[in-house]
Amino acid sequence: MPTLVEQLGKDPVRPLVITDCVELIDAQVKQKGFVIKSAYAVIKGIKKKFVPEVVDALLDDWLGKLQPHYDKWAASKTSTFSDFLVSRSDDVAEDLLSVTDARAEKTSHTTAKKMYFKMRDGAKKNVIDAMPELARTLEKHLQGAQAVAS
Repeated sequence: MPTLVEQLGKDPVRPLVITDCVELIDAQVKQKGFVIKSAYAVIKGIKKKFVPEVVDALLDDWLGKLQPHYDKWAASKTSTFSDFLVSRSDDVAEDLLSVTDARAEKTSHTTAKKMYFKMRDGAKKNVIDAMPELARTLEKHLQGAQAVAS
């Protein structure tokens, strides 16, 4: 069975996944309070393509962190993949954030780093809140990738 990176991290699917993830992030931020909206505006102000570039740079690592969840789901398929991820939102969020934590530690963008760590405590809740939409997005692209492969 192909990995998530092979299914979602390669052309022609990858750019679609990145676009949808950026749109998801934008939509989630719009629902948040002033501090998060302001921090996001600062990040986007640093560099217009910052968010899509970061999603692109981290996508393979995020997919790698999702792979064990995908493998567990694929072994039984007692629900949809999106339902499986949502039911494990706490663990999945922590796995995804481990990637962004590592990236933030290494970034040379000091303003972005400061903003990230200032908001890290609330990040897990935000990822959990976004999990249903993220899971549906991934499942949609998995179905598309599998249709193209067959």
